[in-house]
Amino acid sequence: MILTMEEIINAICLHMAERKRIRPQDVQVELFWEEETGYSAEVWTEGRSQYLVESNMIEAIMRYLQSEYGIRAYREQISLDVDEEITAQIDVEVQQTN
Repeated sequence: MILTMEEIINAICLHMAERKRIRPQDVQVELFWEEETGYSAEVWTEGRSQYLVESNMIEAIMRYLQSEYGIRAYREQISLDVDEEITAQIDVEVQQTN
């Protein structure tokens, strides 16, 4: 399963909104990848800016997968990748019900 950059941004918005007790619409996110520092996100809430490191981003993705898709994924099953945009590769098997 692959999450697009838009879904990663949504995951971070929902995560930060819940943590700060504000509306997801009141969160702005910009994703980054730099060779020296890896993946990060700059998040603006309530007039303030803060940076999230890759592990914080993965935590937001884990919560998003659970709430939006009903998928319980672990940190080691999620990896970020960058090509033309940043995506998240989720290594989970979807269970089928018979």
